Amino acid sequence: MDNVDRRIIKSQKAIQSAFLTMLIEDGFDEISVKKITETADVGRKTFYLHYIDKYDLLDTIVNQRLEELAEICEQKKDKGFIEGTIIWFHYFEQHKAFFSALFASKSTVSFRDQLLGFIMDQLIKKIDKSDPEKDNEILLKFLSMATLGIVESYVLNQLKGSMELVATEVGELIMQTISLAGQKNSST
Repeated sequence: MDNVDRRIIKSQKAIQSAFLTMLIEDGFDEISVKKITETADVGRKTFYLHYIDKYDLLDTIVNQRLEELAEICEQKKDKGFIEGTIIWFHYFEQHKAFFSALFASKSTVSFRDQLLGFIMDQLIKKIDKSDPEKDNEILLKFLSMATLGIVESYVLNQLKGSMELVATEVGELIMQTISLAGQKNSST
């Protein structure tokens, strides 16, 4: 039984490794299952034992990345906004080629949706819930979309400045916006 588990893990790692290499070098839109199996040196049957198609494989890898991000967010929860945001952006810096390939693709809408949902889940923990009458949906969506846009621009090298500078400014803007929204709520 142990050999089977190791073979499955070995096959999945080979498939994911081949996929990631092609994603970064060629872009998601150019990848086919045939190319993945040839590069990974596995049969198509082996690929289809583990994944429905290249989108399923992408979702699996994106979910792994989001789990890693969730662990980072859990570790940084006691940090301030700015220090926590720098730690978060550091993760994107480490995996810049991967995220850049996803943001550059026309076919990875589900990735954007997953990342947006993840950002919203993290930000809702930071937004003041002291006023049960106040619906923070617009504030949450605004901050999440803004953060997603900045992450995308950063990963695609469309922003000037170091990772620390970008992350610091994002952290400050989130903190100021949440604070301003809280002040507005208490004065109404």
